Amino acid sequence: MNYVYETRMEVRDYECDIEGIVNNANYLHYIEHTRHLFLRSLGFSFAEAHAKGHDAVVARMSMQFKTPLRCDDEMVSRLALEKEGLRYVFYQDIFRASDNKLAFRSKVELVCLVDGRLANSDLYDEAFKDFFQS
Repeated sequence: MNYVYETRMEVRDYECDIEGIVNNANYLHYIEHTRHLFLRSLGFSFAEAHAKGHDAVVARMSMQFKTPLRCDDEMVSRLALEKEGLRYVFYQDIFRASDNKLAFRSKVELVCLVDGRLANSDLYDEAFKDFFQS
């Protein structure tokens, strides 16, 4: 995988279930936070894009749970990006930092609504241009 961004996070105790492992829903928070940090690293603002009528929304997501994370585990969340037609496809994997073991794998497809209609977004295309092959 050709990752273009990564960040580290720590599992907090309230994210774990009675079995002591991260509840599955929390992985959605982890990968969304990673996408937001990635955009921020590019100088991109969701609020400014929204004010201009450009909203990215999740259209489809697939997830695979591989190795459970536990309280106080440190994780590395990595992201790769492609564009397929109108869709921005994020491949997001989470690894346990202590042994680099794959904990979670996902594919997240986003589309943009421009002034409320499905369309290409010049704002997002410009932000991501360095990550798409010509």
